[in-house]
Order: sequence, then structure tokens, then C-alpha cells
Amino acid sequence: MFAKSSFLTALGVEVFASGQRRWPDHVKAQAVAETLEPGATVSGVAARYEIMPSQLTAWRRLAKEGKLVLPAVEVNEAVFAPLVVCDEITAASEAEPPSAGTPIRIVRGTVIIELAKDAPAARIAEIVHALEAHPC
Repeated sequence: MFAKSSFLTALGVEVFASGQRRWPDHVKAQAVAETLEPGATVSGVAARYEIMPSQLTAWRRLAKEGKLVLPAVEVNEAVFAPLVVCDEITAASEAEPPSAGTPIRIVRGTVIIELAKDAPAARIAEIVHALEAHPC
């Protein structure tokens, strides 16, 4: 127990005498990111962090809803995403004509991610890769 508690405190988790813990968002995000690794399971990662799998699942839900930002994934090779071009013009597009300052917009189901127009291609690839890991 002590070894795991020291692991958690080293990460920045506040462990109280009562056994309760206060989890910083960056630790929650790290745990969620570990569940996305090939071969990882929610149960295995939850055991490592001494939490119930249902708690980790709740954190995963927060990440999926965009309420918990995951650390950037290191990508060693080019990642390509499908591009869908539509002729249809939406009302939002008519109201706001594109300009040089228009952000990059990634839409996946009900999730919309906007990035600065000068966002690095590697960051865009990381986000698309993360979205592909979790189909809607």
C-alpha cells in the first residue's frame, strides 16, 4: 500500500489520512491516456492507480466530452485523416464568411474542436489520431 501511495503522491495526488484522495486533472488525464495505449485495459490501469474501474470510466467520459484534456500523443510517423468535402453550405458558413483568420475546425459527431490557423500539423494529427481511437 505504501509503495502505491508514494506513486500517487509523486504524481501530485493528495492522499488524506482518511483514505480520500484529491486527483489533479493532469493525473486523471494521464490515467485516461494510459487506457488508450494498445493492450491496456481500464481494469488494469484502475488497479495501478488504486481506483475503481467505474471511476476511471467516468474520467474517460469527461475526456470524451472535452472536459478533461489529455496529454499530446507522440507521433513518430505521419498520420493521415480522411477529408470530406461537401458542396452543402450551412447557415453558419453563410453568416460568417471565411477569412485569413478562420480557425481550423475539426468536427466529430457533436464534438467541435477549433484550433488556431497556425496550429502545427503534428498537433492536428495528434488530435485526429485521438479521435480515431474513440469512434462516436
